[in-house]
Amino acid sequence: MPLIRRGIVPALVAALVVMLLPNAASAASAGFYDPPSTLPAANGAVVRSEPMTMLTSLSLGDTTIPGSATLLMYKSTDAAGKPVAVTGTYLEPAAPWTGPGDRPLVSYAEGTQGVDDACAPSKTLASVLSGGDGTTGIGYEIPSIDGLLAQGVAVVVTDYVGLGTTDRVHTYVNRVDEAHAVLDAARAALSLPGTSITKDSPIGLYGYSQGGGASAAAAELAPAYAPELNLKGAYAGAPPANLYEVLKSIDGTSLAGLVAWAINGVFAYRPGLKPVLGRLINAKGRAYLQKAKTQCLPDAMQAAGYHHTSEWTTTGKSAYVSLKRFPRLMAVLRQQLIGRRTPDVPVMVLSGTKDDIVDHAQAKQLAVDWCRRGANVTYQPVIQPLPAAGTGANHIEPSVLTSAQTESWLLDRLEGKAVTSNCSDIASMP
Repeated sequence: MPLIRRGIVPALVAALVVMLLPNAASAASAGFYDPPSTLPAANGAVVRSEPMTMLTSLSLGDTTIPGSATLLMYKSTDAAGKPVAVTGTYLEPAAPWTGPGDRPLVSYAEGTQGVDDACAPSKTLASVLSGGDGTTGIGYEIPSIDGLLAQGVAVVVTDYVGLGTTDRVHTYVNRVDEAHAVLDAARAALSLPGTSITKDSPIGLYGYSQGGGASAAAAELAPAYAPELNLKGAYAGAPPANLYEVLKSIDGTSLAGLVAWAINGVFAYRPGLKPVLGRLINAKGRAYLQKAKTQCLPDAMQAAGYHHTSEWTTTGKSAYVSLKRFPRLMAVLRQQLIGRRTPDVPVMVLSGTKDDIVDHAQAKQLAVDWCRRGANVTYQPVIQPLPAAGTGANHIEPSVLTSAQTESWLLDRLEGKAVTSNCSDIASMP
């Protein structure tokens, strides 16, 4: 399949559209993001939906390119086993699907956007830039999403648990919440009326960074949580599979402030551990944990970029070192480890060898762990000769440079093409 269809040209076109189009996006109707008091029983059941206009879309007669959008709220189940409302966006492509079988669907897990409701992907899809009360969300993954639409692939993008909806905080990097949100987004898309996807549509998962962790967690939880989905493959780029190791690699970088998001998100279901956490975090750290509850990505970079977690601990040492003194806190992080279950579809794990935000070694370990469990794994290290000094450049680079390749890999799975695992070669790879 030519690269023009694989995403290079569509992504460039989408980027130009972002910069040049003058049309205004449509805002959601009043109260759309307010969950009702009672939710449907079925996971993925649509609670409400309405048409949405993306700023990057262009109307040509009766056709909207690269696709038309539907804002939706659907029911999911959170990590505590309780019903939760999640919002997201279904995108119906204008381009025809020219591959075999029914039009495929990709459940797209976006990378880190923020924890404030203004950062929700559905809001940045609508306006590219969104914000409120001093926060700023940026739809930096729009070109990649538009590239999939241009290839005739339907896309559904979750907002994740608590991001967008007004009833709770975003449980950032909680693997179960993210996995369920991604899988239930696919269920919701399949149940929407008037789309071109069907119950037989092949489904893929795609994500990088936070999205890579969400895609990976969804891939390994799908056999038990959503066995009826016609899942064909999952791409997990730079996945934070081991949060403890990422805690070390992100410290002191431009994204150091995201540590607070992870603490707030992971410990949201463990309020009883707050006294223990209080013995680890000093007054300055507690103040930042509170401030961090209403940030988008640029806000965290401005507030805490290049700071060190040693500034926030009672020990004066890094959180990575200090946590070892608190076994109950370490146990919570271990519960977030991805790689202890087996995906039953081919999975691709990609990571930059000198990723300066999400530790490369733990991403490789995810591939190794899945291989040991018998999964069909394609592991791809992106060789990076030089460090990036915590700027995040080496974290972003693989996503940009390999987008056509990773989309191509997933599209091959959606077309039913076989892939051979390279598990036997991983030990000799960086």
